[in-house]
Amino acid sequence: MAKLFILGGTGFLGYYTMLEALSKGYEVKTMALPPMPAEGIIPEGVECSLGNFFELSDEEIIETLEDCEGFIYAAGADERIVPAKPAVKFFYEANVLPTQRVARLAKKAGVKNFVLFGSYFAEFAERLPEFELRKQAYPNTRLLQEQVAFCEGEGEMKVSSLRLPYIFGTMPGRLPLWKMFTDQIKGQPVFPVLQGGTAMVTVQQVAQAAIGALENGAHRGTYAISGINMKYAEFYQMMVDALGQTETTELKVVPYEQMVDRYRAIDKAASDKGVEHGMHVEVSSRLQAEDLFIDPKETMDVLGYKEDDVIASIKESLALCVQD
Repeated sequence: MAKLFILGGTGFLGYYTMLEALSKGYEVKTMALPPMPAEGIIPEGVECSLGNFFELSDEEIIETLEDCEGFIYAAGADERIVPAKPAVKFFYEANVLPTQRVARLAKKAGVKNFVLFGSYFAEFAERLPEFELRKQAYPNTRLLQEQVAFCEGEGEMKVSSLRLPYIFGTMPGRLPLWKMFTDQIKGQPVFPVLQGGTAMVTVQQVAQAAIGALENGAHRGTYAISGINMKYAEFYQMMVDALGQTETTELKVVPYEQMVDRYRAIDKAASDKGVEHGMHVEVSSRLQAEDLFIDPKETMDVLGYKEDDVIASIKESLALCVQD
């Protein structure tokens, strides 16, 4: 059976993709930054070495990948990071340049299928041109990351991209990222929520879609995946419930215009500190007033990922976030 290299195999998404690949009969190789998130996390039979993949020489990367038919790029910096200004420089150096190098070397090593884990903000940069997301550092560089990978693979290596929305699930040794959200709501008597909504998936669906893209995706294919769509008010109510604040916290759905001055103040405060959000808070919050919904049928049949209990996965994730 074919061998895959998963970059980020001990991260949240890479870990579940590794398990899915093994269940499909693939051999798996990965490299992990020490220390491991939990003891015994690497399944038997997986070739795992410790170190920083990006610090390997070109020759070492090619040698590592010579026996691999597939490569899954489950690494990189996401929009939660607030780097020094200009943010576009940070995300270009963190996501675009490493992806271009790895894709080029993977092709030289003989890899035939390459799957990139991207962001659904790239999808909505294309679907909603009126928001001018291409002018924002994070979606701009996510689009560029896809394009350089596609170009590097041209002619010899199929390259596709998963555009990932809100993802839920748990894994040993890692706390769900949603803790930063529950911490904001904790103890608040009133919490404002914008009127939009978002697509959501389980981490198992991401893993299934990744293997599906590897096997069935088209070169230059971009796949915005979804399990369900949910209004932010419903999602935040689930956080309130998980915190045990159902009787003490009121969620108030407010129009974007009522909050915009606060968002601009956050952007100004960041700028005054010499840092910049990958999407300015004024812009990312405006998006939260929209329904960033994705029809699962658009990609589910093509990639072969299955329906899953996203609600149960949300509850499981939030229960872990609110533990003291």
